[in-house]
Amino acid sequence: MLLPALVAALFLLLPLAGLLVRAPWTDLPQLLSEPEVFQALRLSLVCATAATGLSLFFGIPLAWILARSRRPGISVLRALVTLPLVLPPVVGGVALLVALGRRGLVGRYLDEWFGYSLPFTTTAVILAETFVAMPFLVITVEGALRTANQGLEEAAATLGSKPFATFRRITLPLIAPSLVAGSVLTWARALGEFGATITFAGNFPGTTQTMPLKIYLLIQNDPDAGIALSLVMLLVSVAALALLRDRWLSSGARL
Repeated sequence: MLLPALVAALFLLLPLAGLLVRAPWTDLPQLLSEPEVFQALRLSLVCATAATGLSLFFGIPLAWILARSRRPGISVLRALVTLPLVLPPVVGGVALLVALGRRGLVGRYLDEWFGYSLPFTTTAVILAETFVAMPFLVITVEGALRTANQGLEEAAATLGSKPFATFRRITLPLIAPSLVAGSVLTWARALGEFGATITFAGNFPGTTQTMPLKIYLLIQNDPDAGIALSLVMLLVSVAALALLRDRWLSSGARL
């Protein structure tokens, strides 16, 4: 058992070690201070934060329905909601195009009625990131809702508390740790999104070019700069895992 475990750990850690070794540490401040790099980093942070906000606003009610509803078809809805977790991101981008593109199921009406086209805009980046990242929030919150003590909610209801007040004062505090963990996972996933973004939003500096897309370009023309930006993304991911550390230690692999 020990040898396969060591091989597995080595396989996972070796690429990260290579990134740390190859990173141009002395040139890193200069590379990160370049306007295009700063622009891509700022856009990545803004879009990932916006995608997390959308996931919270729409994902929490969805998770509540999945956890509490007993209506037929809920299991099918759960499978469909989690589909972006296993769907190739490029396929997700194609799906967004055929749904929200200028000739898409919904996008054609946005274009005809309002003269607005979603693809290849900053909004498209946010939607692409939300599409691939929201399932992380939904499944985390749904799991917390399933294990939360529903007796407290029922007691509040018998005392006359309205459903929204019960949710805000009792349910939310009960699932708060999972909500924070799900939000961090969602943000980290949105920050690293590539396939759906480049397919649905394109790669335009200042508008849709996020850090993963910038790295993709740099690694072909300027490998050292690409490695340096990859190192930044690695540090951000490590920071996200550090935020989840207490959660993991307290609840094992429940996430």
